Amino acid sequence: MGKELLNVKTQYYTFAAPPSEMILKSGEKIGPVTLAYETYGTLNKDKSNAILVLHALSGDAHAAGFHDGDKKSGWWDNMIGPNKAFDTNKYFVICSNVIGGCKGSTGPSSVNPKTGTPYGLQFPIVTVEDMVKAQKHLIDHLGITKLLNVVGGSMGGMQALQWTVSFPEAVSSAIVIAASVRHTAQQIAFNEVARQAIMADPDWQGGDYYGKTVPSRGLSVARMIGHITYMSKDSMEEKFGRKLKGKKSLTYDFSSDFEVEGYLRHQGDSFVQRFDANSWLYISKALDYFNLAERGNLVSVLSKTKASFLIISFTSDWLYPSEQSKEIVKALKISGKDVTDIEINSNYGHDAFLVEIEGQSKIIPPYLERIFKRTK
Repeated sequence: MGKELLNVKTQYYTFAAPPSEMILKSGEKIGPVTLAYETYGTLNKDKSNAILVLHALSGDAHAAGFHDGDKKSGWWDNMIGPNKAFDTNKYFVICSNVIGGCKGSTGPSSVNPKTGTPYGLQFPIVTVEDMVKAQKHLIDHLGITKLLNVVGGSMGGMQALQWTVSFPEAVSSAIVIAASVRHTAQQIAFNEVARQAIMADPDWQGGDYYGKTVPSRGLSVARMIGHITYMSKDSMEEKFGRKLKGKKSLTYDFSSDFEVEGYLRHQGDSFVQRFDANSWLYISKALDYFNLAERGNLVSVLSKTKASFLIISFTSDWLYPSEQSKEIVKALKISGKDVTDIEINSNYGHDAFLVEIEGQSKIIPPYLERIFKRTK
């Protein structure tokens, strides 16, 4: 593996200050809008080596390296850095927290300039299309006319697809990992159960809990539901099975008997410390609203793109199964696009895009090199 990125700093870009507010897909307006972002590597003279990394539901701008004093690196640190898959010796890598988020970008926990208090549910509904539109403001601010690549897994993959459709002239290539062009009823159902868990928490208070007790129980359950869908049956069985947690026999009560119960509770409790419950509601809703083909059939929509595509899926991912990636590949091939389709054999489930490093690191560097040479 490559060297670690040290002393990484989060930066902030603010735009759309009234009266030039950002118009959202819903027709509502918002402004000013701030995006938190980080960059790794150096932008070359002709600004042709920029890669935009797009995060999933619970991600943020801190994709790689270490902030001063941190013991934990960014969420995709094993993929971004010197001599890693996204080699910062060659490429200028950017990652921004999405609009609607809670890690520095404008979202429901931000102060509403009209009231002087946090937005809460007064924050307008945002879509994946809005997230991409906001990112385009950032890329323009950085002086980049055309991105070498947009890449992301899960919701990040949906953003990557949206980039190629919304701004076809601004993207040379897209790497779409474990994603789909629209949610199925089952995928929407999981998100709705998680939202209901949050909203059923008495501490949620209609979204107006800032400065008060946060809805930690509801958000914790939402995260637990998510983690079940991120893992595969085999990976859960291998990691936990029916092993007991710190005890020799069943207690015959409602404490955590099994290791898998303790794991889920830990994941829920730790998540509450770093994420805002309202942001979970907004971002999960944006995922459910996403439908790349809502204005026509998928082939006609993707025929407008000018990017080359690498589509990656995983055999054990049952949340975003491979057949959803195959649907993207088929539509791209019918529309005559340059597309490479790779299915990686993995037991990690949907989480594979974060942890299946070896397989992705064999595929991505030569693909990026081919695209980079083509742009010269």
